[in-house]
Amino acid sequence: MTTEARLEAHLRELLPQVLGALTRRTGDFDRSEDAVSEAMLAAARQWRAEGVPADPRAWLVTVASRRLTDMWRSESARRRRELQAVEAEARPAAPVEYAADDTADLLFLCCHPDLSPTSQVALTLRAVGGLTTAEIAAAFLVPTDTMTRRISRAKQAVAAAGGGFGVLDAATRSARLPSVLRVLYLIFNEGYSAAAGRELARVELSSEAIRLTRQFRESMPEQPELAGLLALMLLTDARRPARLDGDGGLVPLEAQDRRLWRHELIDEGVAILTDVLPRSRTGPYQLQAAIAAVHGEAELAQDTDWPQILGLYHLLERMDPSPMARLGRVVALAMVEGPRAGLAACDELAGELGDHHRWFAVRAHLLEKSGEAQAAVRAYREAAQRTASLPERDYLTRRADRLGADPD
Repeated sequence: MTTEARLEAHLRELLPQVLGALTRRTGDFDRSEDAVSEAMLAAARQWRAEGVPADPRAWLVTVASRRLTDMWRSESARRRRELQAVEAEARPAAPVEYAADDTADLLFLCCHPDLSPTSQVALTLRAVGGLTTAEIAAAFLVPTDTMTRRISRAKQAVAAAGGGFGVLDAATRSARLPSVLRVLYLIFNEGYSAAAGRELARVELSSEAIRLTRQFRESMPEQPELAGLLALMLLTDARRPARLDGDGGLVPLEAQDRRLWRHELIDEGVAILTDVLPRSRTGPYQLQAAIAAVHGEAELAQDTDWPQILGLYHLLERMDPSPMARLGRVVALAMVEGPRAGLAACDELAGELGDHHRWFAVRAHLLEKSGEAQAAVRAYREAAQRTASLPERDYLTRRADRLGADPD
């Protein structure tokens, strides 16, 4: 890693700690976020030239606090002021107080119940992840101005609801924990399998989700579902190097070269899961991680323990009867009892998923396995028309074309 990359990574790690400390002290999330952003810019400029100070977090809090004081003194002067070089020597006038869970509290704050899931994700990436608004906009394929307005509205909503840390008592944290886990999961999924665009994956998003989940877990090691979510991310991300062929085409799980999988991530994910499962009540993320672990431990696709996966999906469906969990169970059922059984179960989901490209893709695969080539072609083409991901569309189209050209 280059010196520049190390500095950028260090600043990104410090950002939520500094923003959390400043917000805890002032109760003003919106202006604190602006002040910390300016402090980060000053640090990037001055530390690159002069080196990292002895107490970088205290340096950043001091500089951000001064900027925040400027804002309060003159609300009409909203223009950005250049931080002077003398600030490189800044030292806190009084000891800076930090809390071990500042980053966790900041994440809870970004997942405020008054915000939509999309706004929660955007605000988390901006405030906790340290991504620029332009980077977030690019990741979600919207104009920067649109994302700027979205984040601004999110910050205003948090402020209107009392956007300080004083409300984050144990009950509030417990109530928001599912939203926090969902936001981290959404960020990872969008990075691992982009919903739209030319790229199959946005590695910066999946990597950021893993980094944040690791950091969050350090603050709340007693949360088993947080451990399960981290294990799920690691076990899933381990497959990423094998998901594209030499021509950039999508490679389905059963056809991937498993020698390309990152086995160190599989080992870490399995170790986390092995540690947490016997000690706690099992939750949906732990079950999904367990399914991913069964896949990860099979050296060849034909070695996969599909009966075990089917059993795990039955448990998952009872605990979290989401349409996608049910669709995963359909795939496992087909592998255990045959494609006809899978088709019957798939058709039962038509009312819930009949407009989703993944339902058509699964149905097409099962029709192909059942020998119904022309019906499979139609389903593949329907799935291709419904996905906004160009790599997925190309893959589904190729499947349809191959079947359509097959004389059998």
